[in-house]
Amino acid sequence: MPALHFTGVFPILVTPFTPDERVDLESFARIVDFMARIGVDGVTILGVLGESNRLLDSEREALIETAVTAARGRIPIGVRTSHAGTLATLQRSQRAESLGAAAVMVTPSRENTPNETRIVEYFQRVAEGIDIPLVAQDHPASTGVHMSTELVLRLVAEIPQIACIKQEAVPTPPKTRALIKGMSDGRRPTILTGLGALYGRYDLESGADGFMTGFAFPEVLQAFVAARNAGDEERLRNLYARFLPLIVFEQQPGVAVRKEIFRLRGLLHSNCVRHPGSSIDAGTAAHLTNVLDSLLPDVDMTLPLIL
Repeated sequence: MPALHFTGVFPILVTPFTPDERVDLESFARIVDFMARIGVDGVTILGVLGESNRLLDSEREALIETAVTAARGRIPIGVRTSHAGTLATLQRSQRAESLGAAAVMVTPSRENTPNETRIVEYFQRVAEGIDIPLVAQDHPASTGVHMSTELVLRLVAEIPQIACIKQEAVPTPPKTRALIKGMSDGRRPTILTGLGALYGRYDLESGADGFMTGFAFPEVLQAFVAARNAGDEERLRNLYARFLPLIVFEQQPGVAVRKEIFRLRGLLHSNCVRHPGSSIDAGTAAHLTNVLDSLLPDVDMTLPLIL
C-alpha cells in the first residue's frame, strides 16, 4: 500500500443505499475502485456526509470491510470513528484498525460545560489505544465544538499520533495560517481542508496540504493541488473560477445533490438518502442537470474527468 502522508486529495465517500434504504455494498465497492483508478491519495469513509449517524454498527463494519477489499492495497482507507463517548470512540477505532483501516478520523462531541482538557484526554485515550494514525477533525458546524487555535496546537504537541488536522473551522484561511505559524518550531502534521472545497483556492494559497472532502469530482481537486504544487497560480485561479458554481451548488445542506452526481457518474444505483434525510427533488435535479450541462458539455461523466 502507498505510504500514508495525508497530502493531496482524500475524498470523503457517500454511503450508498438501495431505494428501500438498505446499504448498497456493490455501489460502495464501485466508488472505492473508481477512486483508486483515478489516483487519489486515500479515501475516508463514514464521515458526516456519509450518513454515519444513520448506520447500524453491523453496517459500519460491512462498509469498512467492503472498502478495504475494494481498495486492494492501492489506496489507504480512513474511517471516521467519532462517538459522543470516549470509550465508544476508542472501541470503534480499534475495530476499524482490526478490519484494515489505515487511519481513523476523530472529532470531539459537544458537552454542556466546555472543557479543553477533556478534549485533549479524549484524543489521547483514542490515540493510545490504536497503532494507526489519527486525523483530528475541526468542524464546528457539525459538532458544535469550537476548538481554538491554541487547543489544536496543544493536541499536536501532546499527541504524536495526530498525523493530520482536517481544518474546517471558518474562516478557514486565517486559521490554517495560524496553525502553520504555531507549528513552525515543532512537529508539523499536515493540514487538509474540507467544506466541499468551497474555499479551496484560498485554503491552498494559505498553506493547506490538500483536501479531505466529498466533492463529487475529485479529479478537479487533484488539478487544484497539482496547479498549486507547480506554482501555477493562474491555472489554480482559472480552475477554481470555472468549477465554483458547481462547488457552491453541491454544497447545499445535506447530501442529496452529491449523491445524484455520483449516480449520474454511474457509481450509484440509487441516489437514496436514508430517512429522515431527503433525496433530491425533481426541480433540484433539473437545476443540477443545467449546471452540469453548462460546465461539462458533451462530457461522459462516467469516465475520469480530464482537465
